[in-house]
Amino acid sequence: MSTIAAVSTPNAMGGIAVIRISGENALSIADKVFSPYGDKKVLDMAGYTCAYGIAHDGEERLDDCILTVFRAPHSYTGEDIAEISCHGGLYVSRKVLRAVLKNGAVNAEGGEFTKRAYLNGKLDLTQAEAVMDIISAKGERELRMAENLREGAAFKKADVCSKKLLKILGDLAAWADYPEEDIPEVRPENIKSELTEVRDELRSLIRNYDSGRILREGVATAIIGRPNVGKSTLFNCLSGCERSIVTEIAGTTRDVIEETVRVGDITLRLSDTAGIHDTDDVIEGIGVEMAEKMIESSELIIAVFDGSCTLTEDDVQLINKINTDKVIAVINKNDVEQLIDTSLLTNKIKHIVYLSAKENTGVDDLHRHIEEIFRLNEADFDTATAANERQKKCIDNALEGIESAISSLEIGEMLDAVNVLIDDAEQSLLQLTGQKITEAVVDEVFSRFCVGK
Repeated sequence: MSTIAAVSTPNAMGGIAVIRISGENALSIADKVFSPYGDKKVLDMAGYTCAYGIAHDGEERLDDCILTVFRAPHSYTGEDIAEISCHGGLYVSRKVLRAVLKNGAVNAEGGEFTKRAYLNGKLDLTQAEAVMDIISAKGERELRMAENLREGAAFKKADVCSKKLLKILGDLAAWADYPEEDIPEVRPENIKSELTEVRDELRSLIRNYDSGRILREGVATAIIGRPNVGKSTLFNCLSGCERSIVTEIAGTTRDVIEETVRVGDITLRLSDTAGIHDTDDVIEGIGVEMAEKMIESSELIIAVFDGSCTLTEDDVQLINKINTDKVIAVINKNDVEQLIDTSLLTNKIKHIVYLSAKENTGVDDLHRHIEEIFRLNEADFDTATAANERQKKCIDNALEGIESAISSLEIGEMLDAVNVLIDDAEQSLLQLTGQKITEAVVDEVFSRFCVGK
């Protein structure tokens, strides 16, 4: 296997840049581009030790650096690793990497260091996937969940379930293949009881999945309403900058304007839409049509109404178009006299917030309602949970097999048929942990990683 190298720190200026080298020839390559001060030699360095010296490309001095050595198998990848820490300029770090590549290393692909850690048994597949979640975590809850997975929580629970299924399969095989031996009879009621325990454990793995997905991916959110109710002002208020044009002229926004904003622990993928109303303007009509489509596709709708006047026919039509419970009615402009009758709104929409986007008041109440809708306070992020769609699909497939097996037992089907269903569930769990998985799936998992990790 080739020796790989990459800059493992971000592609930006900083205090330090780290060039990571991993593979059988990592130390010999490092020896060609790094000279320690004093009598120390790179090839003689023990694992978990550092040396201060000079990085060079032949006779050309590149930078004062620190070399850190990790000896196989006690390293991140399970291979010999050398890490050169130089000053964090883009130019100097690339010069050092170029010297490393010139002396025998090849460019690492995205996620290849972690992929090698998985292939060398340093991480299971769920732990490897958690590494990227730790890197991309944007808040405390996300980080807790990712670190829990990195410590192997999902693998341990899935592995326990897998071993229980293997025991059942072993008992069934022994009883069927050696009928003349003194082997205890396999009783359907006992199998059902054991399968029910496994089913409940697997259900717990996906119980918090949606909450975790929301933390990782954010919520597609549309701000909708008729023209001039303050949608763009609210959009700017939540964004913290002037992203949308705000004027007294109705219909200023004709396209969908997008921004990603942080609300507490939740990321909102926010879209400011055109005012929804009847119009003869062709361009504005296209914007209205796009806004109406956003109502159907968004995970959260913030419907804005002008509290300083009564509901119009456009407002009523908008209320009737909303067919989701994940909606918040925002009564805007509460810094002026209120004339709105909210009885229709309260009958249709559970979450109602009164605020002034112009004065930036009442926004905290909006934050509270968003958290309440997605029930993040009820989720336990310290327990094992599926971290992504791949893991959830594996668990769903395992659950489908187990639930079918339980149903088959209840109606008295032959144990041979039950055996096949349990085996299918077992295969899904082995795919979850990476103990039995195709190379294509492994490549797809690590393709999402950044270069250098």
